Amino acid sequence: MNPVIPRHGFLKRPWTVTENVANVIHGLNASHLTDLVIQRSKRMILDTLGVGLLGTSTEVFHKVIQYSKIYRSDASSTVWGHSDFRLPPLYAAFVNGVAVHSMDFDDTWHPATHPSGAVLPALLALSEVLPQKQKFSGLDLLLAFNVGIEVQGRLMRFSNEASYVPKRFHPPSVVGTIGSAAATAKLLALDQFKCKAALAVAASYAGAPMANAATQTKPLHIGNAARHGLEATCLASLGLQGNKQILDMESGLGAFYTDYAPRFLPTLQSYSWLLDQQDVAIKRFPAHLGTHWVADAVSSLRRYLVESDDSVPISRIKRIVVKVPDVRYVNRPFPNSEHEARHSFQFAACTALLDGSISIQSFRDQNISRPALKELLSKTKLEHPADNKPSFDNLYCEVNVTLQDGKVFSERCDTFYGHWRKPLSTEDLKKKFHSNASSVLSVEATEGIIETVDNLEKVEDCFVLSAFLKGTQSTKVLSKMCLP
Repeated sequence: MNPVIPRHGFLKRPWTVTENVANVIHGLNASHLTDLVIQRSKRMILDTLGVGLLGTSTEVFHKVIQYSKIYRSDASSTVWGHSDFRLPPLYAAFVNGVAVHSMDFDDTWHPATHPSGAVLPALLALSEVLPQKQKFSGLDLLLAFNVGIEVQGRLMRFSNEASYVPKRFHPPSVVGTIGSAAATAKLLALDQFKCKAALAVAASYAGAPMANAATQTKPLHIGNAARHGLEATCLASLGLQGNKQILDMESGLGAFYTDYAPRFLPTLQSYSWLLDQQDVAIKRFPAHLGTHWVADAVSSLRRYLVESDDSVPISRIKRIVVKVPDVRYVNRPFPNSEHEARHSFQFAACTALLDGSISIQSFRDQNISRPALKELLSKTKLEHPADNKPSFDNLYCEVNVTLQDGKVFSERCDTFYGHWRKPLSTEDLKKKFHSNASSVLSVEATEGIIETVDNLEKVEDCFVLSAFLKGTQSTKVLSKMCLP
């Protein structure tokens, strides 16, 4: 039974969960943001921009750019890393979202989803096409971004099965689409009724099967979430209606979960953000999050095997056993492409053993096809201990290497560096961003983004971020910022 909640200060009536969420989206304001939420979300924004800029060099990004160029309109938004052309906001959100996930390098949360890539491209695309008088500050952007992240997190907690690595559908294609709608509805300051409509419309855009993991199609899930959430908000702003109980019904959002149990969000008077309670994981290399446990375990074990020239004696290795959860789409004994390699426990183990680490270069064709790696892969098997659950919050990886002479070496990783329990240092986060962004932008633009995001809550006009993202180097852009 729905609880009785005060409305308009005097009338009491039951609210649906959908109505409750819509009212939270509408009612949250900058005063609700805590220092920790601001700090964590700025890290997420910086990381997302960096991996998105790096992703503009990928084959899948170039394919969706060619597709999206057929759409032209008077209203246009920045394509990250490109100063020579722009796209309508829906398609700018789409291609920039694809770029963010094109290398599986973007942030990950628990329950399992990639939260930022579905929200930030939509917000930045929208912020560029509104009337000049409707200027958005950095604080406006931070609030809308956090609303989009928060809604995703709350929706994921409507199901216990969402706590585990997904098997049927890719979570960002569902909660990311609705999070994008929530964020853009917040940026447009839609009323409660239109916020509710945006949620309903977005739900009909949601969903993508996990069968397309480890292919070029998977990044489209994030791009579509950004685009479709923004489109849902645009349609709702024009008065389009949907089911007013979309978040309450088994045939609504419940269609994606067998144990769906929606619940009310905290009251605005004492709102508590999920991001305050739990940080996100930020990746050190571009691959499925589960492989990061493997890489850290193997890197620790490698010190027992390296020879004087820092090489690993492959011929002396008899068997490699990697103990991980049973996640079938990351069980790929002999990956044949970069996308398959990014979703392979075996590839991560053998690459980390050979090289001591995993990097962007690890996923190039010449490294995937090298004979030494194939030999190690042929000696590798996975095991799935019953106590090793497929949850990003508590899974572990144990690696055992048996030599031809019978010696066995073992290491275990319970929390990798970059996990929310062991977050990247600010220095390492900025190093990652700088490495990613500088492959596309000038040093001046790269540093400008870092400075802008560092001071985002003080920025008067977030246009400055879009200017840097397309490579603008003029110091006139900096004058738009209100820095301490």
